[in-house]
Amino acid sequence: CISGICITHAHLGHYMGLLELGLEVMNTNAIPVYVMPKMKSFLENNAPFTQLLELNNIHLNVLQDNCPVEICKDVSITPFQVPHRNEYSETVGYRIQSSHQSVLYIPDIDSWDGWDTDINELIKESDIALLDGTFYDKTELKNRDVSAIPHPSIRESINFFSALDKTDRKKVNFTHLNHTNNVLREGSEARKDVIQQGFQIAYDGMVISI
Repeated sequence: CISGICITHAHLGHYMGLLELGLEVMNTNAIPVYVMPKMKSFLENNAPFTQLLELNNIHLNVLQDNCPVEICKDVSITPFQVPHRNEYSETVGYRIQSSHQSVLYIPDIDSWDGWDTDINELIKESDIALLDGTFYDKTELKNRDVSAIPHPSIRESINFFSALDKTDRKKVNFTHLNHTNNVLREGSEARKDVIQQGFQIAYDGMVISI
């Protein structure tokens, strides 16, 4: 049973999976989907997502910035806006909280130093942090202007997190990994670098018990 799906923003890899809930695949019944106001409008006004609503495959629950919502017994989510390319919707991260554990989820952000929140403090306050690791460095994306799709590289993040102690570094799992990112490849120098610095790399099928 799915208690809820939390959408961060309207970029391709973050909402297209909702289509798996539709008539052609799972044909679910009123799965709770948690979204910010502009994201709600985006889904309500663009096919084929409109069909998910018409057939009651999903039910949209509107969130507000920094307002916690309980999604099931002893588990709450708190969205918070982060700076990113907001072409179609807001962009948020989530704090997922139970009485046992706190998980920080920020898969997309333009930069850590361009945010008015101290990411290092958020990591310290969390038990697990899943953070933007789109690129290992800014040279890996060929034939594209990387400044047009800003993300902190993993190398930049490691430097930004350098004051964290060993315990806090181990909380950080880099996620949202682009296919050009060599940390995906076992035995690569990039992957070794991340691990040696005390950080971790998220993986497909990862399950976090809270």
